[in-house]
Amino acid sequence: MPRITTLAEAVKAHVRDGDTVAMEGFTHLIPHAAGHEIIRQRRKNLTLIRMTPDIIYDQMIGMGCAKKLIFSWGGNPGVGSLHRFRDAIENGWPHPLEIEEHSHAAMANAYEAGAAGLPCAVFRGYTGGDLPKVNPNIKFIQCPFTGETLASVPAHRPDVAVIHAQKADRDGNVLIDGIVGVQKEAALAAKRVVVTVEEIVDDLGPRSFNAVVLPTWTVSAIAEVPGGAYPSYAQGYYARDNAFYKAWDVISRDREDFLDWMKENVLEKGPEVFTTYTRALRMAAE
Repeated sequence: MPRITTLAEAVKAHVRDGDTVAMEGFTHLIPHAAGHEIIRQRRKNLTLIRMTPDIIYDQMIGMGCAKKLIFSWGGNPGVGSLHRFRDAIENGWPHPLEIEEHSHAAMANAYEAGAAGLPCAVFRGYTGGDLPKVNPNIKFIQCPFTGETLASVPAHRPDVAVIHAQKADRDGNVLIDGIVGVQKEAALAAKRVVVTVEEIVDDLGPRSFNAVVLPTWTVSAIAEVPGGAYPSYAQGYYARDNAFYKAWDVISRDREDFLDWMKENVLEKGPEVFTTYTRALRMAAE
């Protein structure tokens, strides 16, 4: 049974320097509060995995947490570049960042393979593309049954997966509803799983047909962090803050502006601030 604890204690216990960390959520339920706690605890030399690295990984890269990024598309959704990510690649600031780029299909299959305990993923893909020329972890194999040429990539087996969800019950079962992305696969592929949730309840209650319940045995620690996905959204709780994504483009362009913002809004604040952010969103919507 997972321990229901504070976010600070969950990160302290389960996210370690040098870990491979997967923080997933596909436009929805992105674990921003957990990412901020990793930054506050000054974790370093992390290999970060994410299908679509966006603002939270831009912040972690800019604060020196990452040594490598394994990813597919990377950017500020609907806005443009990730300037801290770009600065790390182009100028080595705050230090050089190794990258391993894949397609969305490869990333999803790599999580599936990791969840199944397999060493690699095999799928149709990469035919005619250029990524195999720059990524030595993309291989081609021949099917022993049909002779067809197939792509293969290493399975994702993170040390820890970090996700945000709507609810957890007191037994440690976790409900993810709405767009579920690859959170389930990331959790099953990882050695340890940290989950932040909007609320802890006695019963998970009714759910939609596409909802996912992670059973208690898949989770290491749960922390109740209302608003923990902000500025992304949590279906049934709050909307996406599109204005913040636009603002981040300005904040993150200059190194000093970025560091000042991180000091004021991350290093000097705790996860309780996310409740304030999303309360303001809800009030504006009303």
